[in-house]
Amino acid sequence: MSFATETRRRRTFAIISHPDAGKTTLTEKLLLFSGAIQIAGSVKARKATRHATSDWMEIEKQRGISVASSVMQMLYRDHVINLLDTPGHKDFSEDTYRVLTAVDSALMVIDAANGVEAQTRRLIEVCRQRDTPIITFVNKMDREVREPLDIMDEIERELGMPCVPMTWPVGQGKTFGGIINLRTQAMTVFEPGSDRGPKDFTTIPLSDKATLLKRFGHEFETAMESMELATGASPTWDHAAFLAGKQTPVFFGSGVNNFGVMEVLDALVDLAPSPQPRISTLTPAASASKASNVAIAASTSDAATSAMASKQPTVSVIRPEDAAFSGVVFKVQANMDANHRDRIAFVRMASGKYTPGMKLKVMRTAKELRPTSVVTFMSQRREAVHEAYAGDIVGFTTHGGVQLGDTITDGSVSLQFTGLPFFAPELFMTVVLRNPLRTKQLQQGLAQLGEEGAIQVFRPEVGGNMLLGAIGQLQFEVVQHRLKGEYDADIRLEGSQFTGARWITADTPAELKTFCEAYPMRMAFDAANTLAYLTTSQYDVRLAQERFPKIHFHPLREHAGLALQSAG
Repeated sequence: MSFATETRRRRTFAIISHPDAGKTTLTEKLLLFSGAIQIAGSVKARKATRHATSDWMEIEKQRGISVASSVMQMLYRDHVINLLDTPGHKDFSEDTYRVLTAVDSALMVIDAANGVEAQTRRLIEVCRQRDTPIITFVNKMDREVREPLDIMDEIERELGMPCVPMTWPVGQGKTFGGIINLRTQAMTVFEPGSDRGPKDFTTIPLSDKATLLKRFGHEFETAMESMELATGASPTWDHAAFLAGKQTPVFFGSGVNNFGVMEVLDALVDLAPSPQPRISTLTPAASASKASNVAIAASTSDAATSAMASKQPTVSVIRPEDAAFSGVVFKVQANMDANHRDRIAFVRMASGKYTPGMKLKVMRTAKELRPTSVVTFMSQRREAVHEAYAGDIVGFTTHGGVQLGDTITDGSVSLQFTGLPFFAPELFMTVVLRNPLRTKQLQQGLAQLGEEGAIQVFRPEVGGNMLLGAIGQLQFEVVQHRLKGEYDADIRLEGSQFTGARWITADTPAELKTFCEAYPMRMAFDAANTLAYLTTSQYDVRLAQERFPKIHFHPLREHAGLALQSAG
């Protein structure tokens, strides 16, 4: 059985940008124009009465920023569009990187006044490593901004790939007259206002040059000249090059005014790819990866030896139209519904079809997955899944047993998807519980927040207080806020001597045991029970490597996992 017809209808993409480029606003306008919502919320700071549709966490509403990725599904032109809104703040880049492994394309939002900013550069690099197709939207053209030719030039330099303009602005700021659509050879006239729909904007064909010159005069002439320069310097549109991540289409507009949004929505349907094949490793038994996990968690046990004796996995290509259900957990979110204290595993389907009641298996543990409900998302609103196909994002409501990076299948084949990144933390804090009677709540909170990837939690092997590891300072604040609000565990965070971490593997269990005995105060297990070596300076790893040349230090946890599979 093939599900090719359904998978071709799917478009799964992430919106990425630097903070304050207008990403969340554009997210809402895409939902509005597709008919998924009837009114867009304003992205406001504290005490706002209406908040961004994609921002559901209390701390997000207080600060007016997105600190967690959101999943939203909409229907447009007989296509199912799965939109993933990511945190813009750099402190939450790890969540964004993981989301980018679950999508087939990305929509990059650029502030026309600021151009390509620091966080955008990091996200571009992740997209380029995966050859993810990127659609570019230059936002805020209704403000005083830089010249479009300068912005195009900067985008090309930063992306390392040519830009192909699809729309072109006429004027900017107070003189912003609209955009020229190169695909339809017509100009859409700009009118300010956040309540306008796609049919509320006037369109004038370029063939009616007299009307355009009379209405926009010098701004139109200047726009036509710069557009001709841009198109002359740009390559012709090559859809295959775009799909290969070698070319980006560029659109201009003003998200807050609903302007230029429809052109982007149409591009997502017309240009963005449908679900693509995914690489996995085929294991000889579903328990192979489980044995590998045991090997590192119990580094001196007999399980380690048996894991080392397993057969090596082989690489396989999983196609979206394949009949067998498979997917990967790219996000786990605790307490989306505070009343039910639920935990939802967000699964990007890679192949097959999901139907209610079907039996599913977590490949890491070889255990059956028994969700209490399976839903799709419209931000806070959930709907029960009647059917889902490759490319769709489905949420499995669980009470544990599922971690980030887990592969879920219908059990007909043993496979493991890889590529979900966990970066070595750069900042560490020690957890001190203010009320020792809340120890159980703290342990539950840290376990769940660690599993969902909100922060990295390390349990020292020799005992002592738990450690939190983060990429950015704001992660600590969010976790402290959530521990108190969601788990009633009030904590104090104190400084730590540690400044870094590396996940470790060894060629044999004996070598790993010797290393652990040499550095007992530096060994800790993370939320996935993976062994890590904690550092106090940039020289620690080099010195330890010289002393123990057969120990392997990994800056990414997934590399440690792959090393274990290879050793297996």
